[in-house]
Amino acid sequence: MLWVLFLLLAWAAAGVSCARLCLTSLRAADADTDVHADHAHHCHRLTLYEAAFLSGGPARVADLTLVSMARRRRLLLAHTGWATVVDPDGRDEMERSVIGAIGPGGQSRIASVRRSAATADPVRRLSDRLVAAGLAVPEAVRTSVADAVTQVRGAALGVCGLGALALMLPSQGFEEHRVLVALWFALPLVLTLSCLVIVRVEGQPCTRWASAEGVRVLGAVVERGGGDSADLVSVAVRGVGAVESAALRAAFGHR
Repeated sequence: MLWVLFLLLAWAAAGVSCARLCLTSLRAADADTDVHADHAHHCHRLTLYEAAFLSGGPARVADLTLVSMARRRRLLLAHTGWATVVDPDGRDEMERSVIGAIGPGGQSRIASVRRSAATADPVRRLSDRLVAAGLAVPEAVRTSVADAVTQVRGAALGVCGLGALALMLPSQGFEEHRVLVALWFALPLVLTLSCLVIVRVEGQPCTRWASAEGVRVLGAVVERGGGDSADLVSVAVRGVGAVESAALRAAFGHR
Protein backbone atom coordinates (compact mmCIF):
# COMPACT_ATOMS: atom_id res chain seq x y z
CA MET A 1 0.00 0.00 0.00
CA LEU A 2 2.94 2.30 -0.60
CA TRP A 3 0.94 3.97 -3.35
CA VAL A 4 -1.33 5.48 -0.67
CA LEU A 5 1.63 7.46 0.66
CA PHE A 6 2.30 8.76 -2.84
CA LEU A 7 -1.38 9.67 -3.15
CA LEU A 8 -1.30 11.64 0.10
CA LEU A 9 1.75 13.54 -1.11
CA ALA A 10 -0.02 14.28 -4.38
CA TRP A 11 -3.11 15.57 -2.60
CA ALA A 12 -0.99 17.69 -0.24
CA ALA A 13 0.90 19.31 -3.12
CA ALA A 14 -2.27 19.93 -5.11
CA GLY A 15 -4.27 21.24 -2.15
CA VAL A 16 -1.60 23.61 -0.83
CA SER A 17 -0.74 25.04 -4.25
CA CYS A 18 -4.37 25.52 -5.31
CA ALA A 19 -5.27 27.12 -1.98
CA ARG A 20 -2.36 29.54 -2.32
CA LEU A 21 -3.40 30.40 -5.87
CA CYS A 22 -6.99 31.08 -4.81
CA LEU A 23 -5.93 33.30 -1.89
CA THR A 24 -3.42 35.18 -4.04
CA SER A 25 -5.99 35.77 -6.77
CA LEU A 26 -8.49 37.07 -4.23
CA ARG A 27 -5.93 39.49 -2.80
CA ALA A 28 -5.07 40.67 -6.30
CA ALA A 29 -8.74 41.25 -7.10
CA ASP A 30 -9.24 43.16 -3.83
CA ALA A 31 -6.21 45.32 -4.55
CA ASP A 32 -7.48 46.10 -8.05
CA THR A 33 -10.91 47.00 -6.64
CA ASP A 34 -9.38 49.29 -4.01
CA VAL A 35 -7.31 51.08 -6.64
CA HIS A 36 -10.34 51.65 -8.89
CA ALA A 37 -12.36 52.90 -5.94
CA ASP A 38 -9.74 55.57 -5.22
CA HIS A 39 -8.71 56.50 -8.76
CA ALA A 40 -10.91 57.22 -11.77
CA HIS A 41 -8.76 57.58 -14.87
CA HIS A 42 -11.20 56.84 -17.64
CA CYS A 43 -9.84 59.78 -19.66
CA HIS A 44 -6.17 58.96 -19.12
CA ARG A 45 -4.23 59.47 -22.35
CA LEU A 46 -1.27 57.13 -22.45
CA THR A 47 2.11 58.17 -23.73
CA LEU A 48 4.00 55.71 -25.91
CA TYR A 49 6.30 54.88 -23.00
CA GLU A 50 3.31 54.09 -20.80
CA ALA A 51 1.73 51.99 -23.54
CA ALA A 52 4.99 50.10 -23.95
CA PHE A 53 5.16 49.35 -20.23
CA LEU A 54 1.57 48.16 -20.04
CA SER A 55 2.12 45.93 -23.08
CA GLY A 56 5.52 44.44 -22.36
CA GLY A 57 6.96 45.83 -19.16
CA PRO A 58 10.33 47.54 -18.62
CA ALA A 59 12.06 45.68 -21.47
CA ARG A 60 9.46 46.98 -23.95
CA VAL A 61 10.08 50.55 -22.76
CA ALA A 62 13.80 50.13 -23.42
CA ASP A 63 13.08 48.68 -26.88
CA LEU A 64 10.76 51.55 -27.75
CA THR A 65 13.34 54.12 -26.66
CA LEU A 66 16.05 52.51 -28.75
CA VAL A 67 13.85 52.29 -31.84
CA SER A 68 12.63 55.87 -31.42
CA MET A 69 16.18 57.20 -31.12
CA ALA A 70 17.30 55.14 -34.12
CA ARG A 71 14.46 56.46 -36.28
CA ARG A 72 15.44 60.05 -35.45
CA ARG A 73 19.12 59.36 -36.22
CA ARG A 74 20.08 59.99 -32.61
CA LEU A 75 21.33 56.45 -32.25
CA LEU A 76 22.82 53.96 -34.67
CA LEU A 77 21.71 50.36 -34.23
CA ALA A 78 23.90 48.08 -36.33
CA HIS A 79 22.75 44.70 -37.57
CA THR A 80 25.74 43.22 -35.72
CA GLY A 81 24.06 44.03 -32.39
CA TRP A 82 25.93 47.21 -31.43
CA ALA A 83 24.46 50.58 -30.46
CA THR A 84 26.39 53.78 -31.22
CA VAL A 85 25.48 57.23 -29.90
CA VAL A 86 25.07 59.87 -32.61
CA ASP A 87 23.51 62.65 -30.53
CA PRO A 88 24.62 62.54 -26.85
CA ASP A 89 21.86 64.92 -25.70
CA GLY A 90 18.75 62.97 -24.71
CA ARG A 91 15.37 64.63 -25.19
CA ASP A 92 13.83 63.02 -22.12
CA GLU A 93 14.85 60.92 -19.14
CA MET A 94 14.30 57.65 -21.03
CA GLU A 95 16.71 58.66 -23.78
CA ARG A 96 19.21 59.92 -21.22
CA SER A 97 19.06 56.58 -19.40
CA VAL A 98 19.79 54.76 -22.68
CA ILE A 99 22.73 57.05 -23.43
CA GLY A 100 23.98 56.51 -19.89
CA ALA A 101 23.63 52.74 -20.32
CA ILE A 102 25.76 52.88 -23.47
CA GLY A 103 28.51 54.56 -21.49
CA PRO A 104 31.11 57.27 -22.10
CA GLY A 105 32.63 55.31 -24.98
CA GLY A 106 29.52 55.95 -27.04
CA GLN A 107 29.18 52.34 -28.12
CA SER A 108 27.88 49.18 -26.46
CA ARG A 109 26.07 45.93 -27.14
CA ILE A 110 22.33 46.40 -27.64
CA ALA A 111 21.49 43.51 -25.30
CA SER A 112 23.38 45.06 -22.38
CA VAL A 113 21.88 48.49 -23.09
CA ARG A 114 18.38 47.02 -23.02
CA ARG A 115 19.01 45.34 -19.67
CA SER A 116 20.48 48.44 -18.09
CA ALA A 117 17.82 50.80 -19.44
CA ALA A 118 14.98 48.49 -18.35
CA THR A 119 16.14 48.61 -14.73
CA ALA A 120 16.94 52.33 -14.64
CA ASP A 121 15.19 54.81 -12.35
CA PRO A 122 13.04 56.43 -15.11
CA VAL A 123 11.36 53.10 -15.85
CA ARG A 124 10.74 52.46 -12.16
CA ARG A 125 9.18 55.89 -11.77
CA LEU A 126 7.03 55.22 -14.82
CA SER A 127 5.89 51.96 -13.25
CA ASP A 128 5.03 53.69 -9.97
CA ARG A 129 2.94 56.30 -11.78
CA LEU A 130 0.96 53.68 -13.68
CA VAL A 131 0.38 51.63 -10.54
CA ALA A 132 -0.80 54.74 -8.67
CA ALA A 133 -3.18 55.49 -11.56
CA GLY A 134 -4.64 51.98 -11.36
CA LEU A 135 -3.46 51.10 -14.85
CA ALA A 136 -0.59 48.74 -14.01
CA VAL A 137 -0.49 45.68 -11.80
CA PRO A 138 1.62 46.26 -8.65
CA GLU A 139 4.89 44.35 -8.66
CA ALA A 140 4.08 42.50 -5.44
CA VAL A 141 0.75 41.30 -6.80
CA ARG A 142 2.22 40.39 -10.19
CA THR A 143 5.03 38.38 -8.59
CA SER A 144 2.83 36.59 -6.07
CA VAL A 145 0.26 35.52 -8.67
CA ALA A 146 2.97 34.36 -11.07
CA ASP A 147 4.67 32.37 -8.31
CA ALA A 148 1.36 30.79 -7.28
CA VAL A 149 0.60 29.75 -10.87
CA THR A 150 4.09 28.27 -11.18
CA GLN A 151 3.55 26.33 -7.96
CA VAL A 152 0.27 24.88 -9.25
CA ARG A 153 1.95 23.83 -12.48
CA GLY A 154 4.70 22.17 -10.49
CA ALA A 155 2.11 20.40 -8.37
CA ALA A 156 0.40 19.09 -11.50
CA LEU A 157 3.68 17.69 -12.75
CA GLY A 158 4.38 16.26 -9.31
CA VAL A 159 1.01 14.48 -9.27
CA CYS A 160 1.81 12.94 -12.64
CA GLY A 161 5.21 11.82 -11.41
CA LEU A 162 3.88 10.34 -8.19
CA GLY A 163 1.10 8.59 -10.07
CA ALA A 164 3.61 7.07 -12.47
CA LEU A 165 5.73 5.85 -9.58
CA ALA A 166 2.69 4.34 -7.90
CA LEU A 167 1.73 2.49 -11.05
CA MET A 168 5.25 1.12 -11.42
CA LEU A 169 5.40 -0.35 -7.94
CA PRO A 170 5.94 -4.12 -8.16
CA SER A 171 3.34 -4.77 -5.48
CA GLN A 172 0.48 -3.88 -7.79
CA GLY A 173 -1.23 -7.18 -8.35
CA PHE A 174 -4.03 -6.93 -10.88
CA GLU A 175 -4.80 -4.67 -13.77
CA GLU A 176 -8.04 -3.55 -12.12
CA HIS A 177 -6.04 -2.35 -9.15
CA ARG A 178 -3.82 -0.25 -11.40
CA VAL A 179 -6.89 1.38 -12.94
CA LEU A 180 -8.17 2.24 -9.46
CA VAL A 181 -4.83 3.78 -8.50
CA ALA A 182 -4.81 5.83 -11.71
CA LEU A 183 -8.29 7.13 -10.98
CA TRP A 184 -7.30 8.19 -7.47
CA PHE A 185 -4.32 10.16 -8.83
CA ALA A 186 -6.51 11.67 -11.54
CA LEU A 187 -8.50 13.57 -8.90
CA PRO A 188 -5.69 15.87 -7.65
CA LEU A 189 -4.53 16.26 -11.25
CA VAL A 190 -8.00 17.45 -12.28
CA LEU A 191 -7.97 19.86 -9.33
CA THR A 192 -4.71 21.49 -10.36
CA LEU A 193 -5.60 21.67 -14.03
CA SER A 194 -9.01 23.14 -13.23
CA CYS A 195 -7.41 25.90 -11.16
CA LEU A 196 -5.07 26.73 -14.03
CA VAL A 197 -7.96 26.88 -16.47
CA ILE A 198 -10.00 29.11 -14.16
CA VAL A 199 -7.08 31.50 -13.68
CA ARG A 200 -6.56 31.54 -17.43
CA VAL A 201 -10.20 32.42 -18.10
CA GLU A 202 -10.70 34.83 -15.23
CA GLY A 203 -7.40 36.59 -15.89
CA GLN A 204 -8.21 37.52 -19.47
CA PRO A 205 -9.17 41.17 -18.68
CA CYS A 206 -5.64 41.72 -17.32
CA THR A 207 -2.16 41.08 -18.63
CA ARG A 208 1.06 40.51 -16.77
CA TRP A 209 1.67 44.26 -16.61
CA ALA A 210 -1.66 46.03 -17.25
CA SER A 211 -4.71 45.99 -15.01
CA ALA A 212 -8.20 45.62 -16.44
CA GLU A 213 -8.48 49.40 -16.67
CA GLY A 214 -5.02 49.56 -18.21
CA VAL A 215 -6.04 47.15 -20.94
CA ARG A 216 -9.07 49.30 -21.73
CA VAL A 217 -7.02 52.49 -21.96
CA LEU A 218 -4.32 50.68 -23.93
CA GLY A 219 -6.83 49.93 -26.67
CA ALA A 220 -7.17 53.65 -27.38
CA VAL A 221 -3.45 53.88 -28.19
CA VAL A 222 -3.83 51.63 -31.22
CA GLU A 223 -6.83 53.59 -32.46
CA ARG A 224 -5.03 56.95 -32.41
CA GLY A 225 -1.76 55.59 -33.83
CA GLY A 226 -1.14 56.73 -37.36
CA GLY A 227 1.15 58.62 -39.68
CA ASP A 228 4.78 58.83 -38.67
CA SER A 229 4.07 57.42 -35.23
CA ALA A 230 2.37 54.25 -36.47
CA ASP A 231 5.62 52.27 -36.41
CA LEU A 232 6.39 53.38 -32.85
CA VAL A 233 2.87 52.52 -31.73
CA SER A 234 3.34 49.03 -33.17
CA VAL A 235 6.63 48.67 -31.30
CA ALA A 236 5.03 49.85 -28.06
CA VAL A 237 2.09 47.45 -28.31
CA ARG A 238 3.59 44.44 -30.11
CA GLY A 239 7.35 44.72 -29.63
CA VAL A 240 10.38 45.04 -31.89
CA GLY A 241 9.05 42.25 -34.10
CA ALA A 242 6.59 44.80 -35.50
CA VAL A 243 9.35 47.11 -36.75
CA GLU A 244 9.12 47.66 -40.50
CA SER A 245 12.88 47.99 -40.95
CA ALA A 246 14.56 44.62 -41.47
CA ALA A 247 17.88 46.13 -40.36
CA LEU A 248 16.42 47.14 -37.00
CA ARG A 249 14.88 43.72 -36.48
CA ALA A 250 18.26 42.17 -37.23
CA ALA A 251 19.94 44.49 -34.73
CA PHE A 252 17.62 43.42 -31.92
CA GLY A 253 17.68 39.77 -32.94
CA HIS A 254 21.47 39.53 -32.90
CA ARG A 255 22.97 37.57 -30.00
